[in-house]
Order: sequence, then C-alpha cells, then structure tokens
Amino acid sequence: MRPLREGTSMAYVTTSDGTDIFYKDWGSKDAQPIVFHHGWPLSSDDWDAQMLFFLANGYRVVAHDRRGHGRSSQVGTGHDMDHYASDASAVAEHLDLRNAVHIGHSTGGGEVARYVAKYGEPQGRVAKAVLVSAVPPLMVKTDANPGGTPIEVFDGFRQALAANRADFFLAVASGPFYGFNRPDAKVSQAVIQNWWRQGMMGSAQAHYEGIKAFSETDQTADLKAISVPTLVIQGDDDQVVPYRDAALLQAELLKNGTLKIYEGFPHGMLTTHAEVINPDLLAFVKG
Repeated sequence: MRPLREGTSMAYVTTSDGTDIFYKDWGSKDAQPIVFHHGWPLSSDDWDAQMLFFLANGYRVVAHDRRGHGRSSQVGTGHDMDHYASDASAVAEHLDLRNAVHIGHSTGGGEVARYVAKYGEPQGRVAKAVLVSAVPPLMVKTDANPGGTPIEVFDGFRQALAANRADFFLAVASGPFYGFNRPDAKVSQAVIQNWWRQGMMGSAQAHYEGIKAFSETDQTADLKAISVPTLVIQGDDDQVVPYRDAALLQAELLKNGTLKIYEGFPHGMLTTHAEVINPDLLAFVKG
C-alpha cells in the first residue's frame, strides 16, 4: 500500500486489488483516532461537522471515500460490504490506527459493523463503535425479516438512478433524507446542493450496485460478533432506514450496545441536528 498517488499531495491508500482509496487524516498522531464511515452515495465530506468538532476537542480524525465514491477510484468491481470493510481496514492498517472509535452513518454503519467484526476486534484496533441511522441487520423485507422494506422500493431506486441520476439525487436530498418534505421543515438549499455535489462526484455504477450492498446484506452475524461498547442512535422520523427494523434490532443483537432514539429526527440528523448529536457522540467516546 502506498500513501500518496504520484503527482498529487492528496492522500491515498492503494488496496490489494489496485483500488485507490482517498482519505483525510487531521490532528495529532498521538491523539485517540475517531474514524468516520460515510453513507450512500456520499463521501467523507459529509462528516465535516463531526470532524471539525472532534478535532477541536483534541482527537485525531480520519475519514475515507468509499471505493467508487468521492475521490476514490471509480473501479468496476468490489461494490459490496466485504470490499467496503476491507478498504476501511487498508486505511486503518496504513495509518496504524489503534484504540480507535469507528462511527458509521447509514451504509457506513454497515461498513463499520463488518469492519469491526472481521478486522477491528481481531486486530485489537477498535475501542468503541457507533452506528448512526445504520442499515444493519438487513433492510430488505424477507420471510425472516417481515418488517423490512419491500424489494420493489430498492428496484425503484435503481430504475430512478439509471434513468436520471442527477434528478434522483436531487429528489432524495430535497425530500426524505433530511426530512425537508415535512411541513415544518427548515429547508436548506446549501445542504441539498452539498448532498447532490457529493453524490455526483462518484461513479454511477458504484452507486447502482451499492443499493444491493446496503439493502440485501444480512449483517446479523456481524452485530452478534461485536463485543466492544457500541452506541446505536437513530431518529424516529427516519424515512430512509426505518428505525424499528434497524436501531431497535441492532441494540438487541449487540453484546454491549447502548440505544438512543431521537424524537422527530430525520435520516440525515448528523447535519440537521449536529448541535445535539455531536455532544452525545463525544460523551460516549469519553465514557
């Protein structure tokens, strides 16, 4: 693995299959690392409010762009939870992150669950984990998961993305993601534009195939395997990942989980309610 791609000062790790993963690494290398895993179809930029907050509180903050997303390689393969976790491990190993707290939002929560279960705890690199509005254990409705979301919904995502990705992404950001479709919502055009910007930076193929990864990956075993203290948080007005089939089940499956549900908060609460979420995250990290 090499830290820098030739001809640029931006930091990258090259994985075993030749994928360049972009990452940010801010703060003292002697400080405890907080590692952030972003949601679909975004990039590490979605963590600006949290990275600056934890940096100001004396932590080392690290975040990467998932393969096919943001500034990472737009490769044609590996758009699945196993590769997502392996890429996260490549970043952690390259930076030799230890005693780290891994925080994942939405699809990034699935990435955290797979990473901690498969790499983090076995290698002794993880102190704690946080799942924020996260997709595990399984989003899609099945006979074994009757409370899940029907596959037709995710097929609709794929159809909309393939037909007009720019229009689809604008509709998601303007509506359910931040709860901007609610009657009393305080709509921010800047937030909508930033979501759209991040999404359009990435690969349409990675985003298309990522829908299957976040919706059809059964992570029950991952959650059961995690033993480090894990904070589970979600808003009860999450229109993207229904909390009853996500946070509530995560808390039941984790060995050492703490659950907190926020009344009225949307899927993108890390942005819309950062002033509430950030202190709660800090309290968990310090606790």
